[in-house]
Amino acid sequence: MRARDVEISEVGLRDGLQNTARVMATAGKKAWITAEAAAGVGEIEVCSFVPAKLFPQFADADEVVAHARSIPGLAVAALVPNLKGAERAAAAGAQKLTFTISVSRSHSLANVRRTPEQQLDEFRRIVSFCDGLAKGRRPFLSTGLSTVFGCTLEGAIDEGAVCRLAAALLEAGADDLSLADTVGYANPAQVRRIFKAVQRVVGDKLTAAHFHNTRGLGLANVLAALEVGIRTFDSSLAGLGGCPFAPGASGNIVTEDLVFMLEALGLRTGIDLEALIAVRRIIEDALPGEPLYGHLALAGAPKGFIPGSVPVRGTATPHLG
Repeated sequence: MRARDVEISEVGLRDGLQNTARVMATAGKKAWITAEAAAGVGEIEVCSFVPAKLFPQFADADEVVAHARSIPGLAVAALVPNLKGAERAAAAGAQKLTFTISVSRSHSLANVRRTPEQQLDEFRRIVSFCDGLAKGRRPFLSTGLSTVFGCTLEGAIDEGAVCRLAAALLEAGADDLSLADTVGYANPAQVRRIFKAVQRVVGDKLTAAHFHNTRGLGLANVLAALEVGIRTFDSSLAGLGGCPFAPGASGNIVTEDLVFMLEALGLRTGIDLEALIAVRRIIEDALPGEPLYGHLALAGAPKGFIPGSVPVRGTATPHLG
């Protein structure tokens, strides 16, 4: 097990594949998971437990989870939009269930056909179900707030509503919380302000961030979140993904570019960059013609680059909050 200062949660197999024009074959997904885990990625959100008629990309969710669970040391996460999805994911063996509530009422209705308040009630039912599972079978319940920094349907989002929903999720039984810039509206100043506001409400239960690079600020927003103590970040290999219910919400931050930036800062991710970049070939073969993104894969690392070390003599790991 490689040492880590920052955790990377790969979401390309879920957030990425839900937006691709074609369905990736199960064999391709398995190869992707195996190769990325071998590169050192410790957590992968491998699927979403949603109706196959709506999202045929995830019709093989049970088989994909079973494969991922066979990889030693890999934390296997799955997105669940409702109680039925949580029941299926738990039965399949997912170790972490990710449940999200959109702060934007319009986006919530478009995405899951429920208001934020109704979605909160649904989460309470999921908590009750999971708490009733036999000892050792209860998955980790990770919650996220989406459209925190803005919404293509509503525009600006009330920051007070973000804090109230965050507190409600923790009170309902969430094990941790993340904040998501679902449509790529965030800027670093806003990230620092809102993360600090939510931290005042939920403390260290706010552990993670999910940024998009739609307007080119994804990695800058990661730096801002690092400064206020966040150490877990979602990202997508080759930048696959977006939000099918939010027009213009393309562009998850690229896993390879994120890892390079963190390692260049002297923060250990535990990930082998060369091995990670090589995983892109699996996507290219499985989804021919699908647009792939990322600067590091094109330019390569700088000459003399040493992962996890700051390239200035006598400089220690930077202070980032």
